[in-house]
Amino acid sequence: LAGAASAQTVFTAGGTDAGAILPTVNAYRNSLGTLNGNLPGTLCFGRREINWDAVPNTFASPNAFPGNFFNANTAGRARGVEFTTPGTQFQVSANDSSGLTLDFGNLIPGMENEFESFSPQRLFTAVDSTTVFVDFFVPGTSEPATSRGFGAVFSDIDTTGSTTIELFNVLNQSLGIWTAPTGISPSQSFSFLGISYIRPVIARVKIVSGNVPLNDLQGDAVVMDDFIYGEPVSATSCPVCPADLTTSAVQ
Repeated sequence: LAGAASAQTVFTAGGTDAGAILPTVNAYRNSLGTLNGNLPGTLCFGRREINWDAVPNTFASPNAFPGNFFNANTAGRARGVEFTTPGTQFQVSANDSSGLTLDFGNLIPGMENEFESFSPQRLFTAVDSTTVFVDFFVPGTSEPATSRGFGAVFSDIDTTGSTTIELFNVLNQSLGIWTAPTGISPSQSFSFLGISYIRPVIARVKIVSGNVPLNDLQGDAVVMDDFIYGEPVSATSCPVCPADLTTSAVQ
């Protein structure tokens, strides 16, 4: 795995609208493989995605979002990731059906003018912290897993270096820290950062989104949209990497 860990490919893009980053996002998707259905268990290859729009109003702003929502043993929610934060909670932004202010306007009035969704309408953030940890599991179970890659779409990165992704292996050793690009425009911009490997070596992800929490506008507050990551696998369920993990083109 040492060789695989050093052979990462990094995808970055920033722009004033979703179309500016879409080609890079799609290239990253292709590097991970086919989108899998959101069912319990693992398929050993391919990718999974979260765009937050499956979250019901009961778990969206102004309500707290549970960090284990997308590892439930339920069709549509078993996507093999759980989130933690040193902050007080997570929130997923409201949508039109709620009748509430979009884009975290519930936290600070006027916030909806700062952010835009890549895949409308919901966005994701920690509250009272800029840090989110992502841990991989065989979808719908408590069995730890690893992934070939992780990428995220960010909204409104204004300050160079404010937003990063750090990856860790099963020994909790850092594989590296990568910086997301700025979104060019001062508000409602988009940035993408994704890292992929030939082998599933990632056990944990640390995301730092912005240099101040969302409810503190005295700095660069940043929120997240789509998460795209390699199928979470375990040595038990996928003891041998399938052929496509060693031969697929990493762009």
